[in-house]
Amino acid sequence: MLTWVLLTLLLVAFVPNWAVADDMAAEGARETSIVSLGLADRKVSKDDLKKRVALPKPRFNSPGVAYGWVAHAKKGDKIEVHLKMDGNSLMHNVREVTEDDTDVLLQAGKTGVPAGGWPQKRQYTAKVTVTRDGKTVAEQESDPVSIE
Repeated sequence: MLTWVLLTLLLVAFVPNWAVADDMAAEGARETSIVSLGLADRKVSKDDLKKRVALPKPRFNSPGVAYGWVAHAKKGDKIEVHLKMDGNSLMHNVREVTEDDTDVLLQAGKTGVPAGGWPQKRQYTAKVTVTRDGKTVAEQESDPVSIE
């Protein structure tokens, strides 16, 4: 009988701590991260990105869009996406997150063909930055792409 009482006390004392540890681990797994980024020849959707197939890159005579998909953004986070050419920002888009634990797909670029086409023999990249309380919590830049 005493054994059962001691076992019950141990379970009551330690099982809630296991549950709290599991909750903390689950919360820790929800860190803000950049799920996907890159360049495409059109606007993209989350459904496009969920397929995990390579999207067509921009060409001389096509639209050019930089995209970034951020998971588990927190309320107040500032998300920036830049379409860059040779390291310099050509176009950008900024959004402040209004809800906790939100997934955000943000895009910047041209959905039409620029007059005269895209400059060739240049390196284009997409860059995504997530800022929280003035500090960068996630940042990533895509591999350079040449437009043909």
